[in-house]
Amino acid sequence: MANIKTAISLEKPLFDEVEALAEEMEVSRSHLFALAARDFIQRYKSQKLLDAINAAYADLPDRAEEDLRASMKSKQRRLVKGQW
Repeated sequence: MANIKTAISLEKPLFDEVEALAEEMEVSRSHLFALAARDFIQRYKSQKLLDAINAAYADLPDRAEEDLRASMKSKQRRLVKGQW
């Protein structure tokens, strides 16, 4: 895979933290930024998926749906009554 060089601007305190962490982890700054970017992207995708799941489950049934469900449940019970 091809590597692409890019330039970014950081505040000095953040740069110093990145530099110290890269040294502690014994990796290059570029590698540390790549790890951070991958982690951020994965977390972002996971959060989007979680938000979509939560939105799907947030749509609670209205009164008509609840009545229909209760009616179906009652009918199903009558159909299987005595089979077990």
